[in-house]
Amino acid sequence: MDCAILARLKPPFVYFVRLVEMDTISVVSLSDISNQTIMSSARQYHPKYTFAEYMQWEGNWELLYGTAVSMSPSPFGPHKKVVAKFVSQIDLAISIQKCKCVVYAGLDWIIQCNTVVRPDVMVVCGEQPPRHLERPPTLAIEVLSDSTSDKDRTVKRELYESQCVEHYLIVDPVFPAIQWLSLMKKSYYTDRSSQISLAEPFAITLDNGCNLLVDPRVIFS
Repeated sequence: MDCAILARLKPPFVYFVRLVEMDTISVVSLSDISNQTIMSSARQYHPKYTFAEYMQWEGNWELLYGTAVSMSPSPFGPHKKVVAKFVSQIDLAISIQKCKCVVYAGLDWIIQCNTVVRPDVMVVCGEQPPRHLERPPTLAIEVLSDSTSDKDRTVKRELYESQCVEHYLIVDPVFPAIQWLSLMKKSYYTDRSSQISLAEPFAITLDNGCNLLVDPRVIFS
């Protein structure tokens, strides 16, 4: 697996990831502070890990550019319920249409040797992973919680966009809302949230023609 930094990452994103390595959650302009200062501080205070080390850890973790990110404490009931309902609806849609796709909850996606994420829900089409996923899913869903909200809206959005994840849903289970980001020209996300009404089903059409029908009334019931 290639350990080089992805060439497609935009400088603001790389910069923000460096801020995350320092446990800073706000986005700061490149003109506000020196990159060299950020990186030297990150190196000083944060060890860097690899996937091999990640596999030996106990508990729930993600690995972002060598930085260990705890996923504890585990999400509360509303989060788990929404994840389960997404999995159930998507699995039913796949079965009815006989799509060559599978829906997963909590599967590790190895992006590179120092970056491993675990989306709440993923849809993988075509050849299925025998163990961990090592290529981009077609659809990724993150259900917000207090500990992951900022990361899901910023770092993961940029990461999934750079990896050409076709569709990304960001779901708020407390104040019911779904943000739908769809990849345009295999390059950047456009926000299609205006096409969603919480009062009726909407369909996500995948590249292979499979239509995933999602009913927010059921998701948030």
